[in-house]
Amino acid sequence: MTESPPAARPSAELRQQQILAAAARCARRSGFHGASMADIAQAASMSVGQIYRYFENKEAIIAAIVDQDVQDMRERFAELESSGTSLADAIIAKADESVAWNYDPERAALRLEVYAEAARNPRVAEMLRKSDAEERAFRKDILKRTRPPGASEADLEARGEILSMIFEGMLIRGVNNPDSDHAAVAEALRATLRHLLANGD
Repeated sequence: MTESPPAARPSAELRQQQILAAAARCARRSGFHGASMADIAQAASMSVGQIYRYFENKEAIIAAIVDQDVQDMRERFAELESSGTSLADAIIAKADESVAWNYDPERAALRLEVYAEAARNPRVAEMLRKSDAEERAFRKDILKRTRPPGASEADLEARGEILSMIFEGMLIRGVNNPDSDHAAVAEALRATLRHLLANGD
């Protein structure tokens, strides 16, 4: 009788994802400030020593969560770019998906915990500002390409801020009013985006 081959050990990337998922659960339960490395290790079914093999400290875990959000954002923008339609139309067509994404209660709760940690920790605040700067650059590029005639740089900056307010504000609404009519919200969002992205590419 032949022996079964030994089970493959999880890769470093899978281990890191396991830790990040555990940290997210702990943060939603007690906040990053209240979640210890021991709590995260227990949630990940790992030892604290194993956690430190992959992440130097809790800030490094938060940085990885922020980096995941940035990567998600890059992938969403790349998808818009390759949609085969005008950029404005592609964004407007994603309104339902955007509402569902931002109203997702678990994602909203985790993102708000990152914001709360940034209010306490200047290093986490700097991570978020860098992430925000990259996102604003993406949005400004979109607005330049959908620019209404005569729009100034200040107007583009202001429109970008409004877009940020809308999408970040939905995270708070996802916590405060998760049972809102998402279809109606998406329809109103489409109308707002048509105005902010006036005149297409």
